[in-house]
Amino acid sequence: MKARLAKQRGVAVVTALLLTTLAITIVASLFWQQQVQVRSMENQRLHLQTRWILRGALDWARLILRQSGYDDREVTRENGVWATPLAETRLDQYVERERLENESYDATIAGQIYDAQSRYNLGSLARQGQVVPEQLEVFQRLLVQLQLDAGLAVTVANEVARSQQPQQGTGGQQPAVATTMELLRVEDLLAVAGFTQQAVEALRPFVIVLPDDAAVNVNTASPEVLAALVQGMSVSQAQALVQTRRRTPFLTRQLFDTQLSQLGLSTTAARVVESNFFLVQSWVKLDRAALETWALIRRANRNGQYLTSLEWIREN
Repeated sequence: MKARLAKQRGVAVVTALLLTTLAITIVASLFWQQQVQVRSMENQRLHLQTRWILRGALDWARLILRQSGYDDREVTRENGVWATPLAETRLDQYVERERLENESYDATIAGQIYDAQSRYNLGSLARQGQVVPEQLEVFQRLLVQLQLDAGLAVTVANEVARSQQPQQGTGGQQPAVATTMELLRVEDLLAVAGFTQQAVEALRPFVIVLPDDAAVNVNTASPEVLAALVQGMSVSQAQALVQTRRRTPFLTRQLFDTQLSQLGLSTTAARVVESNFFLVQSWVKLDRAALETWALIRRANRNGQYLTSLEWIREN
């Protein structure tokens, strides 16, 4: 009898321990789920706040571009106010957020504006569905300078031309559609036969895809792009030209042509322009959340009034 009672007490103790362990596990699981949910909500709030900060940064960039349009007098130069980078700046005292007592966190922003027309526009390779021979030669020279296959230029130009050619529906009733994929970004070159990731990365700093047939701005173009624009120009000559324009920007096409004639060169592919497209690179960090973006801003002069619009924004 005593042995049976002892056995029953042992079973009861084990059962109690099992139930206690189960209860602790359930409570711990609930606390863990609650912590995960709280953490997830905090992350969502941080990402939302970084996007609001980014929106403010883009509005600030658009304001600078509008004002610089009035200041630059129809010629965009590389030393304009818009080109001044924003160093990493702390925003802790300017960002409103619920804080715990003695809580500290990092809130910083940095960014820079680039002239998108300092790069070669791949959209210039064709016009109304036809390859432009002069622009094809420019792109070929750029590929050679970057030690890439010049034959790729023909492939890209044909792709651009095909994307501009409409295909009529049966009986002309359906709307026209492009017969091939349109290039929208440099990464789309990976879909073109012959291009590798290494080739795209080598081209990235020198080419871009813009909505319009935007010309290269010789006042902001890199030496590599300048040398590609002018047949017979070496990169070293282009570098000397860059040093010259830093002292005295080319305010007219005649001044640029005069400089080329002194080198025994000439071109019709380059222009002195007021740039209409700008790239804005932004870095925003708020506590655990970090966001890097590229945005393309269009600036237009409408009857003496400068207006800006956001063409696209992409996160890295």
